[in-house]
Amino acid sequence: MTKKRKLSQEQVDLLEHHFGNEHKLESERKDRLASELGLDPRQVAVWFQNRRARWKNKKLEEGFSKLKSDHHEVVLEKCRLESEVTKLKEKLCEAKKEIQRLGERVDRGSSNSPSSSLTMEAMDTPFLGEFGLEGYDNVFYIAENSYNNIPGMEWMNMYM
Repeated sequence: MTKKRKLSQEQVDLLEHHFGNEHKLESERKDRLASELGLDPRQVAVWFQNRRARWKNKKLEEGFSKLKSDHHEVVLEKCRLESEVTKLKEKLCEAKKEIQRLGERVDRGSSNSPSSSLTMEAMDTPFLGEFGLEGYDNVFYIAENSYNNIPGMEWMNMYM
């Protein structure tokens, strides 16, 4: 058995250069490199084998780090989305309660005073044109998000 020789920095640099070009080592190339570096062809072959093993390990570590980072980001996004769902469920519950409250208010208003609804005969306003809207094109228009200005209609903004 021959004694293991430590490679010089120049030999390592040249082997690294060749490894960068091609990770596999063919017989002809191995013999040429060995004679160029003054090494045994078996030593060049073992160096390439060890270098490939280190390269594969490094790739695995990089892949693991990337997966770990991606997993962390996904977990954070999941937490953010769960928090958002919880907030939206709370808003939905509040909206349902508000709708129920407003419905009860409307029911009480209509049952307490049946005379509160006005008929066309009771209103002393002239009936203008076929539909009574000439010159009043936007009389019934309410812009989005302006239900806040109408008492009891704030809940409409959640659905507009």
